[in-house]
Amino acid sequence: MARTKSASVHRGILDAALALFAEHGIDTTSMDAVAHAAGVSKATLYAHWTDKDALALEALSVAFGLYDDPPPFDSGDLRRDFVDALTYRPEARQDVSRKLMPHVVAYASRHRAFGDVWRERAIELPQRRMRALIARGVRARALRAAVDDETAMALLLGPMLYWHIFNGQRTDIPIPRNLAAEVVDAFWARFGLPVRPHPSTRAHKRR
Repeated sequence: MARTKSASVHRGILDAALALFAEHGIDTTSMDAVAHAAGVSKATLYAHWTDKDALALEALSVAFGLYDDPPPFDSGDLRRDFVDALTYRPEARQDVSRKLMPHVVAYASRHRAFGDVWRERAIELPQRRMRALIARGVRARALRAAVDDETAMALLLGPMLYWHIFNGQRTDIPIPRNLAAEVVDAFWARFGLPVRPHPSTRAHKRR
């Protein structure tokens, strides 16, 4: 029973922190303010997190769905799977994550240690998804075997991150699906292999 109550308190603090971070920013939100909003003591807060950065990292991971299990992205159409993976966003907390994005960027730029950990955590899952799709494409001989990892990540994730940083906080602009499709087209132009006709098709043409 105590464990259930502790988990409930933990989640309540995360919710309070996210609301404050989204409304006031991370820099200006104190641990005192979080404790007050969550209705707990400051001692309780520090029993769960060592400092504000640790609290912020977990709260942001929840808000941006970093703990969620994404779909498999295995439709049978590899290009579509790339587009779906690039446009995938967890349904929960999308409104909060939009408000948080500019605050996260600002805080990460001013606090290097936090920024390094956050960028590694936030980009790890998208990179893992892209690498799995690239490996599938190489096995299927749809992509070149020598795909440069850094170039591939820049081509695929760079434009998407740019859009989310500069437009993601606006609720009136949904992510344009054609952006992901065009990003995948650019990636394919660099690393894709030409589609080879089936032998029966070539034989038919010779007749």
